[in-house]
Amino acid sequence: MRVIIVDDDAVVVSSLAIVLGAQPDIEVVGQGTDGSDAVRLWPEVSPDVALMDIQMPGMSGLDAAEQILASDPAARIVFLTTFSDDEYIVRALRLGARGYLIKQDVATIAPALRSVMRGQSVMEGEVLERAVSLRGRTEREEPDLASMFPQLTDREREVVRLVADGLDNHEVAEAAYMGEGTVRNHISDILAKLGLKNRTQIAVAYWRALAR
Repeated sequence: MRVIIVDDDAVVVSSLAIVLGAQPDIEVVGQGTDGSDAVRLWPEVSPDVALMDIQMPGMSGLDAAEQILASDPAARIVFLTTFSDDEYIVRALRLGARGYLIKQDVATIAPALRSVMRGQSVMEGEVLERAVSLRGRTEREEPDLASMFPQLTDREREVVRLVADGLDNHEVAEAAYMGEGTVRNHISDILAKLGLKNRTQIAVAYWRALAR
């Protein structure tokens, strides 16, 4: 896979370039130090994934991701940051980011990028716990999914709830007693009906609806 790395710390950029570049299936094709570099590099070098910090001087990673995804909705953006702030997490996922990783163990980055290339969204444990807590703090009783998502069928609403609980397609299929192909079809229909880009945004839509 072809990766660009953008972080305002040049040492971090060069270190990540060395670590990731040593992987046989990863080629670092661009490096930058702020969001404007990411916006420029994306069409210039056509990477498969942008690995990017959130808080940077000049243009932030979130603003850069918004611009990149506006021009290329299929872009794979993975944030690597020291910040696990709720606002950052929700905005990143709402934008359509494929991953949100905390700068701790660099050994986890390459496997996370491979997961993203397989079509999965990745969140490290701390971030996932905080994201789930956003839903948990607002969930005082069984939610009325029919009023939250009136455009969906009952089965689609069930899939939304299970996806929001962090289940993958296989786990959703087992929990809802349906085939994985059916789950995939339901998710495609849900994305189309709700105007969303990926399953992570389905979970965010659920959490936001609970908070209303």
